[in-house]
Amino acid sequence: MPESNTDTTRTGHSFAYLFERFPSFVQTFVYREAAEMIRQGMNPWLVSIRRPDDPGSLAAQMDGDIFYLPEEKSLRKEVDVRRSEDKLGWRARKAIPRHRGEKDSQRLFEAVWLAPELKARGIKHVHAHFCGMATRTAYWLKKLFGFTYSFTGHANDIFCDTDYPLTNADLAREATFIVTETDYARRWMEQRYPFTKGRVYRVFNGIDPTGFCPRQPAGSVPRIISVGRYVEKKGFDILIDACATLHDRGVQFSCDIIGGGPLQEVLERMVGDRKVENHVHIVGPRSQDEVRRALAESQVFALACQPDEEGGSDNLPTVIAEAMFTGIPCISTNLAGVPEMIDDGVNGLLVPPRNATALADGLERLLVDRELADRIAQAGLASAKERFSIEKSVLELRELLAKKARVHDPTRPRSWWSW
Repeated sequence: MPESNTDTTRTGHSFAYLFERFPSFVQTFVYREAAEMIRQGMNPWLVSIRRPDDPGSLAAQMDGDIFYLPEEKSLRKEVDVRRSEDKLGWRARKAIPRHRGEKDSQRLFEAVWLAPELKARGIKHVHAHFCGMATRTAYWLKKLFGFTYSFTGHANDIFCDTDYPLTNADLAREATFIVTETDYARRWMEQRYPFTKGRVYRVFNGIDPTGFCPRQPAGSVPRIISVGRYVEKKGFDILIDACATLHDRGVQFSCDIIGGGPLQEVLERMVGDRKVENHVHIVGPRSQDEVRRALAESQVFALACQPDEEGGSDNLPTVIAEAMFTGIPCISTNLAGVPEMIDDGVNGLLVPPRNATALADGLERLLVDRELADRIAQAGLASAKERFSIEKSVLELRELLAKKARVHDPTRPRSWWSW
């Protein structure tokens, strides 16, 4: 059996969160949602298929137990023993030999192993994050055992299909409801999969508005900051080109690009090729606290989102909302759900993707025109509080769980959610 702080006979969970890997520093928005769901009294059961690769400080902060499934070989062995002892329902008994050799068959085994644990806790509904591994496991929980499920789709997990036997269409068809981070993604889902119309709901990623560092006075050289994975869709190559243009124009600035990922060496070479190594720094990964301090010490936040070669893109980059909460002006691109965060010229600036000249123009405006930058920063902070409060986002998801999946909300009378 897996290590867990959770008593297998514990009851009172309203639903189960099912994660591929939890908690994860690269998915802090998922952690924040789960923590706030617990704070609001919903008592979800937190289940993770895999253990985190990251240090365990987030898990230590979680006010709730995290239940980890056994490792793959052990889990499959346990399921096979149950089958040999005739302890499985007929659907599971027939499905195992039929699908055992298929790619991704582990998801079926996870569902068979997990079903008794869910039943022991009286759980009938599962909510997963990302249209991926956890949602494929939830699909088998429904097909074999009748549990219902919903999932939150984020970006490439819904925009780009996979070659698994279970397609995104299969997962969307069987879901009780689907959450997307933006109206752009909601419309995209309904156009791509017309059968989902009326079952897709937009809930913004939520941010805890506390804990941000106070803005620091600008130094003699204004600082641009960008944060994200070093991957194509973040557009760091375009930002470097824009910085080279600013340098050629004689604009004073420095630019720190914080993150990590497969393109780090490519970006470092590009900085040298553009001869801006004294101005642009590929910083590498930093902790959340360090990122927040860096945001507070900067004058402009930039994220040059763009489509990647596979058609994927950012949807609602959480770091833009974090920069807004810090109170610094933001510039990004009019791609996917970004315009739902930034109203061009009001609480930020938007430019076309893959347009380094337009990005340089916008950056120069914010660096030179401090009155414009301050006005945009103040409007950005106000809109972030209105749109991206974690308390509001989790309340919206709670209402969907109660009204669409009949999940009992222990904080409200049954007359509120029953229908």
